[in-house]
Amino acid sequence: MMKKIPFNKPYLTGKEAHYIYQAVYSGKISGNGHYTQACQNFFKEKYGFKKTLLTTSCTDALEMSAILVDIKPGDEVIVPSYTFVSTALAFYRQGAKIVFADSTRENPNIDTDKLEELITPATKAIVPIHYAGIACDMDKIMELARRYNLFVVEDAAQSIESFYNGKPLGTIGHLSTFSFHETKNVNAGEGGLLGINDDRFIDRSEVIWEKGTNRAEFFRGEIDKYGWVDIGSSFLPSDIIAAYLYAQLENLLEIQRTRVETWNQYYMGLKELEDQGKVTLPYLPQGATNNAHMFYMVCRSGKERDELIAHLKKLGIAAVFHYLSLHKSAFYSDKHDGRTLENSDRYSDCLLRLPMYYELSLEECQFIIKSIRDFKFDD
Repeated sequence: MMKKIPFNKPYLTGKEAHYIYQAVYSGKISGNGHYTQACQNFFKEKYGFKKTLLTTSCTDALEMSAILVDIKPGDEVIVPSYTFVSTALAFYRQGAKIVFADSTRENPNIDTDKLEELITPATKAIVPIHYAGIACDMDKIMELARRYNLFVVEDAAQSIESFYNGKPLGTIGHLSTFSFHETKNVNAGEGGLLGINDDRFIDRSEVIWEKGTNRAEFFRGEIDKYGWVDIGSSFLPSDIIAAYLYAQLENLLEIQRTRVETWNQYYMGLKELEDQGKVTLPYLPQGATNNAHMFYMVCRSGKERDELIAHLKKLGIAAVFHYLSLHKSAFYSDKHDGRTLENSDRYSDCLLRLPMYYELSLEECQFIIKSIRDFKFDD
């Protein structure tokens, strides 16, 4: 019987159930319990955030960011077209006009060379996503933000333990967001984190996180009662989710070591195909590191990409495409300003992601590489 290789398999360290048991029997399983605070402290101490707040998803963290930077109807927010819908939706829901930016030719990150021409007097924020955990040119982005008095929200959903010129991704912009979806390097099934790097947002972020109340201050004993003081929502997750995540965070470096080994196997095994001009492999700009969130290839055409996916599927290998350009989406195409974003469209048509997870064996990785090399690329 043919062995099937899934695209993703969530990794269990072995302590998840134990920590969940402890959370359940502590008598405090709602949000902001022991494990919630342990996870937040992990990020704050390891990476140097001024404040961190665990959320139920990266989408929630993005929605909190849109509230914190005070997005209002008429504001414009620059977002790459090649990203997950949440990157744009969080700001659109607050009334923003989304101005989509193209990707670079070298990788799917936002093209910072063409960013300034998108800035208008109505621009309020830039939301770059570090695709595959590979850093955008944050020096250019932050320089533009300073010059035009804009906020920067890093969508670092895929970027745990990745760096730009020695700085952890997520610690450079005013705010940042992370994902702990089951496809991420460390996961909680679902989950996210808001990283805060600007003092202006520290106090208000906690209120928004707690349904628009000053409840967190009350539980710290700083006030004698709490009430409704701002807008917000129920953004904080159960401590059960945090307990699961904490077990993952304890094993972060081991998880990273194994994933990087797998990524390197792919790269070395497929480099000859790139040298022959048949595919393009991931590109790491100067100053960016690789956290092995994913391994992707860019084929020469959508037809060849789809045929390769079908070829691998017949062999039991689940390879998948990724985002569809948001500026062409059914929801937003009639709101887009009509610009052609050719690189975003090329990645939508031609990018293919290979299986990437902690337990992917060397033998399985080599089988995937061989299967790709055996594919009949067009001459």
